[in-house]
Amino acid sequence: MPLRVELKPFERIVVGESVIINSGSRTSFLIDGEAAILRERDTVTAETANTPAKRLYFCIQMMYLKNDIARHWASYLGFLAGLRQAVPGAPATGSIQSIIMFLPAHSIRRSRKRES
Repeated sequence: MPLRVELKPFERIVVGESVIINSGSRTSFLIDGEAAILRERDTVTAETANTPAKRLYFCIQMMYLKNDIARHWASYLGFLAGLRQAVPGAPATGSIQSIIMFLPAHSIRRSRKRES
């Protein structure tokens, strides 16, 4: 089933490894296929990944957009350890645990949905 996307003027969306930039008017379109899709407002850049949670999010974002879990796996584990160290009393349940469970199964899209 296609994904309906509505973009405000000059809003951006990442589709696969491309960025679509809307012109000066509101628009909507359908995307059909298996490409990674992420609104610019939901992205974190390497420069803005300045907390343990944002660094982990950035790593998961790269896994999703590049469709390459193996390449980023070591970084993911390091950022996850950093997040756990930053929040030492946090139980291993909730959002972090759901992400951990889904990544090995290569379900990045599902783990990102559960974060929201």
